[in-house]
Amino acid sequence: MDELDPVIHQPARLQIMAALCQLKACDRVDFTYLKDNLGLTDGNLGAHLATLEGRGYIAVDKEFVARRPKTFVHVTSAGRQAFTGHVAALQAILSTKS
Repeated sequence: MDELDPVIHQPARLQIMAALCQLKACDRVDFTYLKDNLGLTDGNLGAHLATLEGRGYIAVDKEFVARRPKTFVHVTSAGRQAFTGHVAALQAILSTKS
């Protein structure tokens, strides 16, 4: 049985990973999209992204678009695998009989 991942288990990081894992492997989203859709502040989202990036679950790319800085985020294969394991662990917990 898979085990819960304490890094992903935190609610905001779980939402971030769920949003990113819905994308195709080659897709990415920008920081503002995540912030607006998850209802997080800049600082809060930034801190959670740093935690996930430090674990190798996501990659953060900073680029200039129309001469303005823009931050893009995508899930890594390790992140997809960790998220899949975490979801499987949650499903196992929910399906256990009392």
